Amino acid sequence: MALRGLFPARTTMQVVWACGIMRRVSLTARIGAPELRGPTGIAVQFRYGFVTDKDGLKVLDTTDLATPRIVPGALVAIADARNVTASRTYAYVSAGKQGMVIVDVTRPEHPALEQSFNAGGELEDTNDIKIGMISASQFALVADGRGGLKVVQLFSPQTQPNFYGFSPRPVPKLIARFKTKGRALALSRGVDRDRAVDESGNQLSVFGRRGSRPFNLEELQRMYLRNGQLYTVSDAPPGPPYSGSSAAAGR
Repeated sequence: MALRGLFPARTTMQVVWACGIMRRVSLTARIGAPELRGPTGIAVQFRYGFVTDKDGLKVLDTTDLATPRIVPGALVAIADARNVTASRTYAYVSAGKQGMVIVDVTRPEHPALEQSFNAGGELEDTNDIKIGMISASQFALVADGRGGLKVVQLFSPQTQPNFYGFSPRPVPKLIARFKTKGRALALSRGVDRDRAVDESGNQLSVFGRRGSRPFNLEELQRMYLRNGQLYTVSDAPPGPPYSGSSAAAGR
């Protein structure tokens, strides 16, 4: 088994490659200043890693996870970016007294601020956010430091008429609070439903449904790499569409 992961260190982002149940571990890359200044968190989604540091939210191209590269100019300035989690086309940044900063990452190399939400100052010391779904509603569990644990409803059928879409626009609303004994600093990620894989394509669990296994890393890469190079298509067609009769005539 081979595992790869990105870990924020005190001053750099480090990429570690582990082979055979952690028997051999090697450092394959390190990214530090000036590209990253004191990284605090990272969330990897498909070919990109979203990183928080002293400047705000930045983006890594992780097409080759062993050698990630910073995406030039991809920055959303946030004063106190402490951690980040990604869910489809949005990144949720834990931003201290600013609360939850939601960034549109539909185009990962061009992130854009969608909105900031602190529930009128009730999210006062936000350290960590984890996203989960129940039925047709999405929720964010928030480790709000001095404020304890809080729950933010991101959307529901009552608040977002387009809740059936692939990635509905968040309509955040604070709905619950729980006072912790000390500062709430971090949250565990929930169990992935169905057939989940890690960044290296290794299956994590089968939960809730039986069926075929997920794609492994090699199979996934066949969809977007050709001879090790990124394979893309254009939205602009090379010419007019072929009709059935013209296609038959061309044979």
